[in-house]
Amino acid sequence: MTSHQPPLWRRAVAELLGTSLLVMIVVGSGIAAQQLSPGDVGLQLLQNSTATALGLTVLILVLGPVSGAHFNPVVSLADWILGRRSGAGLTLPELVTYAVAQTVGAVMGSVLANAMFEVGTSISAKERATPGHLLGEVIATAGLILLIFALAATSRGVLAAPAVGAYIGAAYWFTSSTSFANPAVTVGRIFSDTFAGIAPASVPGFVVAQLVGTAVGLGLLLILFPSAARTADDAVLPRSSETARS
Repeated sequence: MTSHQPPLWRRAVAELLGTSLLVMIVVGSGIAAQQLSPGDVGLQLLQNSTATALGLTVLILVLGPVSGAHFNPVVSLADWILGRRSGAGLTLPELVTYAVAQTVGAVMGSVLANAMFEVGTSISAKERATPGHLLGEVIATAGLILLIFALAATSRGVLAAPAVGAYIGAAYWFTSSTSFANPAVTVGRIFSDTFAGIAPASVPGFVVAQLVGTAVGLGLLLILFPSAARTADDAVLPRSSETARS
């Protein structure tokens, strides 16, 4: 991180807020889909994925200039790993702060979504950790990491918001797991026993698969874009020096 970045506390607030709103979108639209289209899982998934893709795009545009709009511990981890190669990216204390803020925000988002729809917060009983689902998480996470850091490496970060939103929206459908691809969001979704929930027993497998996917994505990135490490500060969206002066 450079001195031109916003202070860490401000970035942490942005990450907490962004991840909280992201989980509210995922869980809230899942609850709404269940209520509006009972018995039609395909339509429920369409409603849920559309809301998530659009909402994530907006969140990246709004909060990206403050924190980079990671909203995801594996994105922050990849940023830190790449930065060790070039002196850019997050420092270790910043990585820990981001991950904690993201996880707390995810739990808050799930609880608030439940409250909005008056369904009550309870632990999900939705088991998801099959071999196919775990493979889906590896693929979904690898693709997300490759997308984000390839855009940064090729100076196309301006496209991150629509590109990441489109990728997540598509990955809802082409992966068996519906593309969680985010440990914080995975933990947050424990606390909603609804369409978007995940049982606690499925979480460790999902998180391990996401970490494996991160490693795969970084490996592909460095093969395809060897200079990517120098642009770690620009993922997901470059932090603005104007924000730091405000």
